[in-house]
Amino acid sequence: MKATKQQKRIRRHNRIRAKVIGTSKLPRLCVFRSNQHIIAQVIDDLKGKTIVQASDMRKSKVKSQKPKIQTKSQSLEKELTGKVALAFEVGNEIAKLATEKKITKVIFDRGGYKYHGRVKALAEGARQGGLKF
Repeated sequence: MKATKQQKRIRRHNRIRAKVIGTSKLPRLCVFRSNQHIIAQVIDDLKGKTIVQASDMRKSKVKSQKPKIQTKSQSLEKELTGKVALAFEVGNEIAKLATEKKITKVIFDRGGYKYHGRVKALAEGARQGGLKF
């Protein structure tokens, strides 16, 4: 029987979670992506507590300013639109909330998703917001 996309993602996520553990000094930045929304959490696994969380559910779908991202390979700026732009905003927000709690370094847990599109935009937004991983 062939595995579905979701089963493959869960397998990838379990492999990642076997290696990645968040502590109070170095918490885990966990990403959940659905078809409509994206959620990011900073988690201390030893205590079993979520330190901060951010999602695009409270943000409006229409943004007046479209965020721009600079790529590492080129000095060109790309303009982000739609759900990718919202993911970038969520990354900025989670970084701001984490730095308020005096967290500057995290371990990135992409949740079994490929590092592409919205997951990549969230990571770049968090990096631009001040988080290091």
